[in-house]
Amino acid sequence: MRQIQKAAVLGSGVMGSGIAAHLANIGIPTLLLDIVPRELTEQEKMKGLTLEDKQVRNRISVGALQKLLKQKPAPLTSKQNLALIEAGNFEDDMEKLKDVDWVIEVVIENLEIKRKVFTDVDKYRKQGSIVSSNTSGISVEAIAEGRSEDFRKHFLGTHFFNPPRYLKLLEVIPTKDTDPEVLSFVKTFGEDKLGKGVVEAKDTPNFIANRIGTYGLLVTVREMLKGGYSVGEVDSVTGPMIGRPKSATFRTLDVVGLDTFAHVAKNVYDQVEGEEKEVFEVPEFMKKMLENGWLGSKSGQGFFLKQGKEILELDPQTLEYGPRKKLKTASTEMANQEKGLANKMKALVYGKDRSGELLWNIFSLCWFTPRTFWHNCR
Repeated sequence: MRQIQKAAVLGSGVMGSGIAAHLANIGIPTLLLDIVPRELTEQEKMKGLTLEDKQVRNRISVGALQKLLKQKPAPLTSKQNLALIEAGNFEDDMEKLKDVDWVIEVVIENLEIKRKVFTDVDKYRKQGSIVSSNTSGISVEAIAEGRSEDFRKHFLGTHFFNPPRYLKLLEVIPTKDTDPEVLSFVKTFGEDKLGKGVVEAKDTPNFIANRIGTYGLLVTVREMLKGGYSVGEVDSVTGPMIGRPKSATFRTLDVVGLDTFAHVAKNVYDQVEGEEKEVFEVPEFMKKMLENGWLGSKSGQGFFLKQGKEILELDPQTLEYGPRKKLKTASTEMANQEKGLANKMKALVYGKDRSGELLWNIFSLCWFTPRTFWHNCR
């Protein structure tokens, strides 16, 4: 009977370390590997360390473990679980993959880099161990190309969402070669052990969640520009009022990072045609933001900019920041007085004012999208 007694996560960024923490939370010893640094830090130089010292070679993965203790919301259910995660690097510790039952790749979203990592995984893994990629949208068939028969039988996509401990969705994406027993096991393990809501997806660009989410967000941006709404006005009616997080639309983009979002959108844009291709084109003002390095929280400014205690919003026409605005209309006032999400949404969507028009246009484009779009996702 198949069991996961030890795992390995390749890539110790926010997502990789988060997945390692989630595995540790359920008692699974996990190896966390990353690249070897090519330069010494000033602090390392002062200590007399060299690039050959283990402390330097494991700096990136060790640093990721330390960050787990400070992150909010907490990725670990208990700080003691950190002891279950062993830090290492791709050059010195890949041979340890022979002892693990599940290898999860979480490196940068670049097909060639992923293939290079999996070439080494194929060399060191034990026969029968499960191997998966956390890619958010690159073809899993393309990733597995050229690998051994046993690798391909035990390979699939497992797309976690950030933060892994808290977001319930797990997309599982098999290839044409994935053993049905492996697929069944991963889905059951994801639900029963990891506590996930598992959805099996087709190997299409961005799979299900990111494709639908990116589509909905770009539709929202398009309606904002067409209707002359501000960033703040859109966020004021696309958050809790319609059952979504407080981060709504543009604050969510700032958290995700505009560079990440643009990459995800381009992944679909490059692989579809016609009307769908037009939807996935990133607007010009966002391209200018990317050029300026206004990526969101990671760069200190994006669609919003905090100055002292005041939060300013970006004007997409002038690319200047000004006071944050909110939509205050008859329909928003009525929605605030209603009880229950259904009643609030009804008050908003059927409102004959700017709030109602915006939401009606967004929802109609999302709900009545051609059936082929959804069929391609799942």
